[in-house]
Amino acid sequence: MTVYLDHAATTPLRPEARQAWLAATDLVGNASSIHGGGQSARRLLEESRERLAETLGCDSVEVVFTSGGTESINLALKGLWARRAEATEAVVLPDGEHHATLEAATWLREHEGAMLMHVGLDGRGRIPVGRFTASLPGAALATAMIVNNEVGTINDMAALAQASADAGVPLHADAVAAFGHVPVDFSALRGAATAGVGLVALSVSGHKVGGPVGIGALVVARTAALSAQVHGGSQQRGLRAGTQDVAGAAAFAAAAVATLAERDSEAVRLTALRRRLVAGILGTIPDTRLLGDPENRAPGNANVLFEDAAGESLLFLLDRAGIQASTGSACQAGVPEPSHVVMALGFDERAARSVLRFTLGRTSSDADVDALLAALPDAVSRARAAWR
Repeated sequence: MTVYLDHAATTPLRPEARQAWLAATDLVGNASSIHGGGQSARRLLEESRERLAETLGCDSVEVVFTSGGTESINLALKGLWARRAEATEAVVLPDGEHHATLEAATWLREHEGAMLMHVGLDGRGRIPVGRFTASLPGAALATAMIVNNEVGTINDMAALAQASADAGVPLHADAVAAFGHVPVDFSALRGAATAGVGLVALSVSGHKVGGPVGIGALVVARTAALSAQVHGGSQQRGLRAGTQDVAGAAAFAAAAVATLAERDSEAVRLTALRRRLVAGILGTIPDTRLLGDPENRAPGNANVLFEDAAGESLLFLLDRAGIQASTGSACQAGVPEPSHVVMALGFDERAARSVLRFTLGRTSSDADVDALLAALPDAVSRARAAWR
């Protein structure tokens, strides 16, 4: 039996998404073509855009379909930078952001001369509103996660958005780890902001909510000053050229609607399951601790520090026992390096190599938790012996 505890990396395709994708593949036609087949594809594409927009609390015209969260983040940061005021050079960048954000910002520094204004996290992985606000004056743009993808801590995005609006700075919100798990309402977070400042862009990804890999979206406010990074057509308000993935859009929308319908009940179930998992680990294995906020976190996220046990060794031993987890972001999990998020919490490099992220999802059960708690003590003991 395989126990899958890596839902934050990707979660199983929902049946609603599979059905929507298969139905859409029967349509023959480019959504930009004017003949009947093209217009049928266009109709399904725009209906899918409207359905997804409803789940995100935005207008359908504000939804720009992309290939996933990484592209959405790159489009947001590089697109906002390209339309910045000439006198502004700084990018406000919290230390615990996803590598897609960190590397896009680093590219702006190395190729465009951007100055990165780093914002340190607190000990629970939260972006302190005061520190964030103090970094905003004169900045070209800012970015922040709603939910930290590694330790699961939920940030006060409403306060960060308001601070950005007050400072006259456009803000991008990374909602990839948040969407489907905690409330994400673009219009509510934007508040009364009408100019192209405050929250103007928000990234999401399909495969995190049971859609297929290869489809995502960037919500772009009507008033946002943002330049396209892919050229070749006028699709999607001219913000992202190319033939649009109608089947992917239909599957993403179906997954988002189904996920949102059960989000509240799943949050209750997964929170209870996570608490049992964490209590079982901390109660049976010495020198362990839960990282991130103990309560104000994504319902299914449990990021645990196992002192003096290498995370990659634990992954190998658990995988042999049929249990799949992660040491952190899936984008970096293939590389044995310390977690930058854990180090941003104030831990040293050795500790940052000693963490595992267990993430629960729609298919997770009590039996999965039981299997983990049965296999983990021996794995930790063996990993600690090997690291001494």
